[in-house]
Order: sequence, then C-alpha cells, then structure tokens
Amino acid sequence: MESISIQNIKQKFGIIGYDYALHRALEKSIQVAPTDISVLVLGESGVGKEFIPKIIHQYSSRKHYTYIAVNCGAIPEGTIDSELFGHEKGSFTGATSMRKGYFEGANGGTIFLDEVGELPLTTQVRLLRILESGEFIKVGSSKIQKTNIRIVAATNLNIVESIQKGKFREDLYYRLNTVQINVPPLRFRKNDVKFLFKKFSNDFAEKYHMPSITLTEESLKYLENYPWPGNIRQLKNLIEQISVVETKREISIEKLKEYIPENIPSISFSNHNNNVIETRSFHEREKDFLYKILFDMKKNLNDLKDITLQLIKNNSSTRFIEKNQHLMEKVFGKMIDNRDDSIFQLEDSSKSSSDLDYEEVEEDLTKNEFSSFSLQKKEIEFIQKALKKNNGKRKKAAKELGISERTLYRKIKQYGL
Repeated sequence: MESISIQNIKQKFGIIGYDYALHRALEKSIQVAPTDISVLVLGESGVGKEFIPKIIHQYSSRKHYTYIAVNCGAIPEGTIDSELFGHEKGSFTGATSMRKGYFEGANGGTIFLDEVGELPLTTQVRLLRILESGEFIKVGSSKIQKTNIRIVAATNLNIVESIQKGKFREDLYYRLNTVQINVPPLRFRKNDVKFLFKKFSNDFAEKYHMPSITLTEESLKYLENYPWPGNIRQLKNLIEQISVVETKREISIEKLKEYIPENIPSISFSNHNNNVIETRSFHEREKDFLYKILFDMKKNLNDLKDITLQLIKNNSSTRFIEKNQHLMEKVFGKMIDNRDDSIFQLEDSSKSSSDLDYEEVEEDLTKNEFSSFSLQKKEIEFIQKALKKNNGKRKKAAKELGISERTLYRKIKQYGL
C-alpha cells in the first residue's frame, strides 16, 4: 500500500485542523482501510463523521467499486428494509416493480450507515445477518442472496444506553464495533477554530463575491471559548449568515454576541426528535474524552519504549550504553544490575499496583508523567476490584472509579471482564 500522510489526507478531503484527537482518528482510518473489518464512527452531530468512511473506502481495495452513504434516520421505518435490501414486485402496495437495495447495488464496495442507532430492531436483525454471512433476503422474497460489502457505521447516540433500553441489539453493536473511531467535538479543538473560520469565510467570500469577514482578537477568543453544541456545522452556518448579512467585514465581539449569546443552556445531545439522549455534564464528557486520548498517548509511548529497548539490547557496545546512559535513565527509569535479564528496571518495585488508586493514575496521566508500569494491567485490577466490591453493579463501580458508566462499559468490553 502506498505511503499515506495525514497532511495528504487533509488536503484531499478538505479537512481542517491540527488537533491530536482529530489526527488520531485519521490515523486509525488509514490503518484499517486495507482491511475488511467493520468500523463504528462515534461523535456528536456536526463534527464531520462523514469524512471517515470516505477515507476508508478511498484507501481500500474496494475504491474502484461503489460507495453509498445512507442516512438511516432519514428513511421511514416502513420503507427502510426495502431501501437497504430491495423488494420483489408486488411485495407491498406500491411495489410495481422489482427493486435492488443498497446492499445489492454496492456489491464489492463500501456502504456507510449514518445514524445506525436509528434502525428498527427488525432491520437490525437483517443487518446482523449480512455482517455475519453476507446473506440477505429481499422484501417479499424467499431467495437468499449474497453480497460482498464493507460496512462503516456512525452514530451520535449513546449506543450503550440504547442497548440497556432494548432499542439496539448488543450482538450487532459488537459486530459493528470491531474498530471504533472517535471524532472529537469542536469545543475540544479550540486551536482549530481560527483555521476553520478562515477556511469558511474565504469559501463564502468566493461564493457570494464579496470580501472575506475577519475577526478582532476579542472576537476570536470568544469563538474559541464557545462550547459549540452544533460543532463544525454550527460554525459554518454562523459564518455564512454573518458573511451575507453584515456590511462591515471586521466582526466585533459585540456584533458576534448578537448571533451567539453568552448565556446558553447547559449542553445536552438530542436526536432528530429532540429527545434527550445524554445528560451528563460537559466536564464529565470532557474528562472521558481526554482520558481516552491520554491512554492512546500512553500506548504509543510504550510502543516507542519497546522499540528503543530492543535497539539498545541489540547494540552490545559498552561505550554506546555509557555515552547515552543519562538519556536511557530519563526514558526508562533507574538502571539495574546487569545480571538481571533486562538492562533497565521498567517497573517501580517500591509500590505495588494494588497500593495505587484510580485517581492517582489519572492524575499522573493528566500531568503527562507517564509511569513505567503497565497501565493496562492496573486498569484491569482497578475495574475488577471495583466491580467485586459493588457486587457487579456497574453504576456504583463507575462512580467509585471516578469515570462514567459508559466508559466503564467500554473498558469491560475491551478487557473481556
């Protein structure tokens, strides 16, 4: 496979931003693209989840076949099966001819199921069968058909909560969630706001044949600190509105507040029917997201340490080790006796993992002081201990660990607890 850089991806698909979590999502997309595994893209409405399946399709072996994007929430429940799987002539009122569904039409290619959490349970059963065997049956038919298709799904719903309420099948969730890619909300990408603003203001200036709008320093700070419940879509719509309405091209903070007032209600995320689906506080969600980023960073650092250690072990030169001893100690910690199997003491033996609590680990991570012991092993121990103490009750265990129930559920699944 050709070498692909993040910068090339961003240029090709018009993606703006330098945020770590955004780059991590793009990296994952590139990594999974050559495979056929299912991908679940998670993120709030308006963050740009639709770019991920396009990237995956473009850099896969299926790129010369059909790519179809389906908004599951926009198709009525009565016709969704027909749209996805097709129907036979006369199978229902109005079915005047046979129709191919998206899964048949995109055979060999990729199908993106946006808002997959909106699918009816009966349709979820059909989708699960395709994921497991590639088989489907048209509406009004008894003939089993096969399709060779790659599925990428996305949702802004709290799927775990939907599973608990019986609105989404747990087995389907596990099949879709082979690889999970999280697209960060705009409020976690403050440094990207200025770049997005410049991009959109130039685009609308060209579209409407007028000068680009600009911001005062105060106005920019105001935009960067705004929570953006509608994410990038909201920012884009705001810039278009201001570009058309305002005659003065430099936008003051007073003028900006006419469009986005300071006093906004507490953020909650809702589906298209305005039913609240997640009411956790902003700080809890922010904590969960940053927590995940820090764990990813920890894993990347450990991988780098492993590679470096192997290179050092393979270099038997005493002079090399002595010359770089200060750097090695900084990276790996205290040197130990050469009689041991390992050159370096990578674990702090003065304090066992059972003596540490969850908050200490999180505090260490937040300060970027990544400890040398296995974080994953400690995580498992903490979670098992909390679950045992609370008789398997996840809500109480999550509270004791200082994380959300959703994060705990994900960790239980990840470690097979």
